[in-house]
Amino acid sequence: MDAHIDKVWNFYTDLHHLEIITPKRLDFKIIETSSNKITLGQTAHFSSKLLTRMTWKTKITTCKPYTYVDEMSNTIFKHWKHTHVFHKINENQTKVKDEIEFELQYGFIGKMFEWYALDKLKKIFVHRQQATINALNNL
Repeated sequence: MDAHIDKVWNFYTDLHHLEIITPKRLDFKIIETSSNKITLGQTAHFSSKLLTRMTWKTKITTCKPYTYVDEMSNTIFKHWKHTHVFHKINENQTKVKDEIEFELQYGFIGKMFEWYALDKLKKIFVHRQQATINALNNL
């Protein structure tokens, strides 16, 4: 995206960026957070509509300049680890890379639906990328 890495990093490490870039149809809400700024050890509770309204908790398990990791619990995912990595391409261009590891609950039945979850996640992240570009252009 066409923005300096520090501008992108500051946008992403403000927890409220999630309300801006998450598709509206998911009705995403921040319920509670230990900090509005993403920092090591920070926890947050969220709510969103997938098939039904669900809530979950995340914890930032890694946070250093241009990389942070959130891990999720209390949800349909048995395991969720989302690594955000920011790469400086040049002075005014940044690449944001999302790496996601997940496993659904419910054993074999969950395994059967991982393709569906992956498809939905890809669509959400396509939306998030465009929403990030739009938001940064308006800052």
